[in-house]
Amino acid sequence: MTPLKIVISGPVGAGKTTFIRSVSETEVVSTEEVSTERIGKTHTTVALDFGQITLGDYVLHLFGTPGQSRFDYMWDVLSEGALGLIVLVPCDAPNEFPQARRILEFVISRQPVEFIIGLTRTDLAADGWTAAEVAAYFGVPEQQVLALNPRDTANTRHAIHQLLQRV
Repeated sequence: MTPLKIVISGPVGAGKTTFIRSVSETEVVSTEEVSTERIGKTHTTVALDFGQITLGDYVLHLFGTPGQSRFDYMWDVLSEGALGLIVLVPCDAPNEFPQARRILEFVISRQPVEFIIGLTRTDLAADGWTAAEVAAYFGVPEQQVLALNPRDTANTRHAIHQLLQRV
């Protein structure tokens, strides 16, 4: 059976690596390195994260992209041949929304795939943006935005199912 490719993307700190680690059934390949920039965390993905999950008869390869613009060539490389895209957006960091939009537009301009927007950090921010506000910002129907906790395996599996329903 041919594996299907799902790309997990978004700005720095949105939860991409955590998402893949929480759902992968195999050991995750990660390219995290010490950050040389002030990005709010000590380590950052510089090339990709990779994990795998089986859903029914399908094997899904999950590729996480770096969130920094200086690694945008990897967005193109990793999205080639993708079935779909999950863009993670931290609800408590609206200053990161333009970067999330840039990533989304970059990927779908090269690989016109179905996507959903995963709203992360909803458990950490009482005054974060709602799904309706994020949908309006990105110009997508509210059903295309879902709150998710990248640390919760059931929640990340649900996000993948939601994406597959769109495909």
